[in-house]
Amino acid sequence: MRYFLQLSFKGTGYHGWQEQSNSRETIQEICNDAISKVLNHPVKLAGAGRTDTGVHAEMFFAHFDSSLENLMEEKKKWLYKFNSVTPFTIAFQDILKVKPDAHARFDATSRTYRYDISTQKNPFLYNNSLFYPHHLDIDKMNKACAALKKYKDFSSFKKTHANNKTDFCTIKSANWEMQGDKLSFTITADRFLRNMVRAIVGTMLKVGASSNPMHGAKGISHADFCKIIEGKNRSHAGASVAACGLYLTSIEYPPEIFIP
Repeated sequence: MRYFLQLSFKGTGYHGWQEQSNSRETIQEICNDAISKVLNHPVKLAGAGRTDTGVHAEMFFAHFDSSLENLMEEKKKWLYKFNSVTPFTIAFQDILKVKPDAHARFDATSRTYRYDISTQKNPFLYNNSLFYPHHLDIDKMNKACAALKKYKDFSSFKKTHANNKTDFCTIKSANWEMQGDKLSFTITADRFLRNMVRAIVGTMLKVGASSNPMHGAKGISHADFCKIIEGKNRSHAGASVAACGLYLTSIEYPPEIFIP
């Protein structure tokens, strides 16, 4: 039987999702050990993607195979057991039965990320957002969001030396929204390059920044932003913002992979 696990995690203190030979502090390894212990057989979770060190996930999926057939019938019991052997920074919400060839990563049709910025000093948002108390022109930043949807090749925003099969992505939506003292950037695409969202945010901060020399922010124009994308050169884009403000918030799958 193949199952999808829906989970969420706070990435602070972890080296991302992906299991690594030089670190045991990854979400994948902790979850593998926990689920294997509860089910009493080895489990190797395959995640919906890799998240960088410190990145959070409000919604994440991973699939695994098991000979046990009562996971769905006794779902609440199993979820309780899974959550009992994992840290409070990792939580399981659901178990879903899927077709034998369903894949948590390759069957995903879209992903949504949110990046949070705190415009006022707030101890409760520490390690959960980027502190950026400087003036930003949100209208200009949203104009840049509209431009993103006109492009497919996002080489300018990928991690340097990343081995991607393709740098093409289809961005379905992107926008900035202010709520109180928190500014959030939300973006949905069929796929993302590694480090892409954080590099886009870092570049858009330059679009929205005033030229006030007090905080050293040097703004770039809308035309400059488009030239950066068209140039396909990572060194021309803005610096990647801190991982603490990035959240994977949603993953979509075709309904036909699930078994009622």
